[in-house]
Amino acid sequence: MSHDTVADALNMIRNAKKARKDIIVVKRISNVLIEVLKIMKQEGAIKKYKINPKEKTLEIEIGNLMDCKSIKPRFTVDKDQIENYRRRYLPSRNMGVVIVSTNKGLMTHTEAQEEGIGGCLIAYFY
Repeated sequence: MSHDTVADALNMIRNAKKARKDIIVVKRISNVLIEVLKIMKQEGAIKKYKINPKEKTLEIEIGNLMDCKSIKPRFTVDKDQIENYRRRYLPSRNMGVVIVSTNKGLMTHTEAQEEGIGGCLIAYFY
Protein backbone atom coordinates (compact mmCIF):
# COMPACT_ATOMS: atom_id res chain seq x y z
CA MET A 1 0.00 0.00 0.00
CA SER A 2 1.12 3.52 -0.74
CA HIS A 3 0.91 6.53 1.52
CA ASP A 4 -2.09 7.97 -0.29
CA THR A 5 -5.01 6.88 1.85
CA VAL A 6 -7.64 8.32 -0.54
CA ALA A 7 -6.25 6.45 -3.56
CA ASP A 8 -5.94 3.21 -1.56
CA ALA A 9 -9.50 3.43 -0.23
CA LEU A 10 -11.00 4.24 -3.64
CA ASN A 11 -9.12 1.30 -5.17
CA MET A 12 -10.49 -0.97 -2.43
CA ILE A 13 -14.03 0.31 -3.13
CA ARG A 14 -13.64 -0.22 -6.90
CA ASN A 15 -12.23 -3.73 -6.44
CA ALA A 16 -15.01 -4.65 -4.01
CA LYS A 17 -17.62 -3.40 -6.49
CA LYS A 18 -16.10 -5.57 -9.24
CA ALA A 19 -16.12 -8.57 -6.87
CA ARG A 20 -19.80 -7.83 -6.05
CA LYS A 21 -19.16 -7.17 -2.36
CA ASP A 22 -21.35 -4.72 -0.48
CA ILE A 23 -19.25 -3.92 2.58
CA ILE A 24 -15.52 -3.26 2.89
CA VAL A 25 -13.22 -2.35 5.77
CA VAL A 26 -10.49 0.26 5.24
CA LYS A 27 -7.68 0.02 7.77
CA ARG A 28 -6.06 3.41 7.14
CA ILE A 29 -8.13 6.56 7.50
CA SER A 30 -7.54 10.28 7.16
CA ASN A 31 -9.60 13.45 7.42
CA VAL A 32 -9.46 13.95 3.63
CA LEU A 33 -10.79 10.40 3.09
CA ILE A 34 -13.68 11.05 5.48
CA GLU A 35 -14.57 14.26 3.60
CA VAL A 36 -14.46 12.37 0.27
CA LEU A 37 -16.79 9.71 1.74
CA LYS A 38 -19.20 12.44 2.93
CA ILE A 39 -19.47 13.76 -0.62
CA MET A 40 -19.88 10.23 -2.01
CA LYS A 41 -22.66 9.59 0.51
CA GLN A 42 -24.45 12.83 -0.43
CA GLU A 43 -24.35 11.81 -4.09
CA GLY A 44 -25.53 8.23 -3.36
CA ALA A 45 -22.32 6.44 -4.38
CA ILE A 46 -22.05 4.84 -0.94
CA LYS A 47 -24.93 4.06 1.40
CA LYS A 48 -23.16 4.61 4.71
CA TYR A 49 -19.80 4.55 6.41
CA LYS A 50 -18.94 3.93 10.04
CA ILE A 51 -15.75 5.00 11.80
CA ASN A 52 -14.39 2.63 14.44
CA PRO A 53 -12.13 4.82 16.65
CA LYS A 54 -10.73 1.93 18.71
CA GLU A 55 -9.34 0.00 15.74
CA LYS A 56 -8.94 3.12 13.55
CA THR A 57 -10.87 1.57 10.65
CA LEU A 58 -13.72 2.55 8.35
CA GLU A 59 -16.57 0.24 7.38
CA ILE A 60 -18.09 1.32 4.06
CA GLU A 61 -21.31 0.05 2.48
CA ILE A 62 -21.22 0.54 -1.29
CA GLY A 63 -24.27 2.06 -2.97
CA ASN A 64 -25.01 3.13 -6.55
CA LEU A 65 -21.48 3.29 -7.97
CA MET A 66 -19.89 2.28 -11.26
CA ASP A 67 -16.32 3.56 -10.93
CA CYS A 68 -14.22 5.70 -8.61
CA LYS A 69 -10.60 6.75 -8.89
CA SER A 70 -8.14 9.15 -7.38
CA ILE A 71 -6.70 11.79 -9.70
CA LYS A 72 -2.92 11.62 -9.93
CA PRO A 73 -1.12 13.97 -10.18
CA ARG A 74 -3.38 16.31 -8.27
CA PHE A 75 -3.88 19.03 -10.85
CA THR A 76 -4.40 22.61 -9.67
CA VAL A 77 -7.20 24.22 -11.66
CA ASP A 78 -8.79 27.64 -12.04
CA LYS A 79 -12.56 28.07 -12.03
CA ASP A 80 -12.49 28.13 -15.84
CA GLN A 81 -10.51 24.89 -16.18
CA ILE A 82 -12.82 22.68 -14.08
CA GLU A 83 -15.09 22.02 -17.08
CA ASN A 84 -12.16 20.71 -19.15
CA TYR A 85 -11.19 18.18 -16.47
CA ARG A 86 -14.82 17.18 -15.93
CA ARG A 87 -14.98 16.27 -19.62
CA ARG A 88 -11.71 14.38 -19.33
CA TYR A 89 -12.65 12.17 -16.37
CA LEU A 90 -16.44 11.76 -16.46
CA PRO A 91 -18.34 9.73 -19.10
CA SER A 92 -21.13 12.25 -19.80
CA ARG A 93 -22.38 15.69 -18.87
CA ASN A 94 -25.08 14.64 -16.41
CA MET A 95 -23.20 11.73 -14.86
CA GLY A 96 -20.59 11.69 -12.12
CA VAL A 97 -18.76 14.02 -9.77
CA VAL A 98 -15.23 15.41 -9.65
CA ILE A 99 -14.13 16.26 -6.09
CA VAL A 100 -12.19 19.53 -5.79
CA SER A 101 -10.17 20.66 -2.77
CA THR A 102 -10.68 24.41 -2.39
CA ASN A 103 -9.84 26.98 0.24
CA LYS A 104 -13.42 26.43 1.52
CA GLY A 105 -12.94 22.67 1.91
CA LEU A 106 -13.72 19.72 -0.34
CA MET A 107 -16.66 20.16 -2.70
CA THR A 108 -18.06 18.83 -5.94
CA HIS A 109 -17.14 20.39 -9.27
CA THR A 110 -20.61 21.92 -9.65
CA GLU A 111 -20.41 23.59 -6.23
CA ALA A 112 -16.94 24.95 -7.08
CA GLN A 113 -18.23 26.36 -10.38
CA GLU A 114 -21.20 27.98 -8.62
CA GLU A 115 -18.88 29.52 -6.01
CA GLY A 116 -16.53 30.65 -8.77
CA ILE A 117 -13.40 29.16 -7.18
CA GLY A 118 -10.76 26.69 -8.31
CA GLY A 119 -8.60 24.27 -6.38
CA CYS A 120 -6.87 20.94 -6.52
CA LEU A 121 -8.51 17.88 -8.11
CA ILE A 122 -8.73 14.95 -5.66
CA ALA A 123 -10.92 12.19 -7.13
CA TYR A 124 -13.89 11.37 -9.33
CA PHE A 125 -16.71 8.85 -9.26
CA TYR A 126 -19.81 7.94 -11.25
